[in-house]
Amino acid sequence: MASRPEKLLLLDTASLYFRAFYGVPDKVKADDGTSVNAVRGLLDIIAKLVTTYEPTRLVACWDDDWRPEWRVDLLPTYKAHRVVETVEGGPDVEEVPAALTAQIPLIRETLETLGLAIVGAAEHEADDVIGTLATRADVPVDIVTGDRDLFQLVDDDRGIRVIYTARGMSNLEIIDDAAVQARYGIRAAQYADFAALRGDPSDGLPGVPGIGEKSAAALLAAADDLDGIRSAAAEGTVGTPAQRAKILAAADYLDAAPTVVGVVRDLDLAPADDRIAVDDDRAEAATELAARWNLGTSMTRALAALRA
Repeated sequence: MASRPEKLLLLDTASLYFRAFYGVPDKVKADDGTSVNAVRGLLDIIAKLVTTYEPTRLVACWDDDWRPEWRVDLLPTYKAHRVVETVEGGPDVEEVPAALTAQIPLIRETLETLGLAIVGAAEHEADDVIGTLATRADVPVDIVTGDRDLFQLVDDDRGIRVIYTARGMSNLEIIDDAAVQARYGIRAAQYADFAALRGDPSDGLPGVPGIGEKSAAALLAAADDLDGIRSAAAEGTVGTPAQRAKILAAADYLDAAPTVVGVVRDLDLAPADDRIAVDDDRAEAATELAARWNLGTSMTRALAALRA
């Protein structure tokens, strides 16, 4: 890879391969009939990201546990609507289309063949891996995700921003401190408390009944953080009487929600070689893998981007 300023690209991998699966028509298959649309789509996403943002390092962050029990113990509704089977002593089974489930091992094999680091952590989500790697990074960081929860990691002073995919890969949004302020009227550092107050149905996070985005932002503007809001509500010095009553009534939920919403930033992760370095041997192996699984020009584009 040509000389360029150091930058770390952190992929919320499941978010991206779900997007690839639903965004790429399931027309092209491997010789054995296996769908490869998610694999092809993820390769195209990586090619676009590397070409556009020019990282020197890349980690595919992995959900070793998409719904950790310790989060569920604190808030049983957490992602409950996405569970199709509970598993005693292990991660619950998430609702995932069978055609995508079949491609996940090939997605891992493809990333490994390209020499891209894959990092997960037992009993933790990819968000927690991202939070830890971003926190300890000594270079600028771009986090690629469709998950708003990761806005809490944005930090202009440390060069941490989110490349937000919610509007599609053709309409990527750069989320920095100013973007969080413009969207919600809060600082990025306040986002986790904001989400706890407002709630998020996509994660089974109920929020405080009757407290929406505008009122949550106003409360944070007045009292800075959730602890300050709760103290001020008890003292009768923040919000309306109705808002104060709702906050006090939600005490049990507010005891648990910050830990559930907050991204872990101090995991003990094994060192990983995150340098983007696709040599001739890796390129040859990737080309052979592409031929075997009919990955076509998607692999060609990914190799071109990673070797540029």
